[in-house]
Amino acid sequence: MASSSAPPVPALQNGDRLTRDEFERRYEAMPGDRTAELIEGTVYMPSPVHANSHGRPHSAIIGWLLTYDVATPGVTSYDNTTVRLDLDNEPQPDGLLRIDEDAGGQSRISDDDYVDGPPELIVEVAHSSAAYDLHDKKRAYRRNGVQEYLVWQIEETQVDWFVLEGGEYLSLSPGEEGLARSRAFPGLVLDVDALLEKRYDSVLTVLQEQTGTEAHQAFIEQLAAKNDGTRR
Repeated sequence: MASSSAPPVPALQNGDRLTRDEFERRYEAMPGDRTAELIEGTVYMPSPVHANSHGRPHSAIIGWLLTYDVATPGVTSYDNTTVRLDLDNEPQPDGLLRIDEDAGGQSRISDDDYVDGPPELIVEVAHSSAAYDLHDKKRAYRRNGVQEYLVWQIEETQVDWFVLEGGEYLSLSPGEEGLARSRAFPGLVLDVDALLEKRYDSVLTVLQEQTGTEAHQAFIEQLAAKNDGTRR
């Protein structure tokens, strides 16, 4: 007599070529606390995360994003969250910042609690420039309209901040004072030298000084006005 039980879900393997639906099916069935991403139709399963070459920088970036988040109603930061970009791309970036849907953002939170669509800013902590963060991921983020993309390359001691302009990513260079300033999020500034020198207190101090400026307050009011408009 044939068994009525469903066949086992195939294990997710690094390098698999899958549709997004099949990727999600295998990911949800995967035992343990593993990370996997679907980038341009290919499965990537990162190695275990090291403390000082990833975990600590990751923590610093999340602290920076959260500091801006709490000072900016209508904007929300997320840590290590799955993003459904398109049918071939479902990354799990180290950090992201999005404008809430009700405040005019270009992404939303799905019924099953994923980010659907491109957030305005994505941040990745990469071991080196050879990592796929600066190649396949970058192309997928650009094509799907992620407005800004920041990559901290640990081995090269370098931060690259890209902004989407005319369908292409252009490098956002720090100004004379050494601060890189977001175009999508007024008041979101990064003291690049302080970050690379691990002076994280200075990174947050500089940011907090900018979240009280007129430009930042005007942005908050703009988000609030859009939010009020969606409720009418």
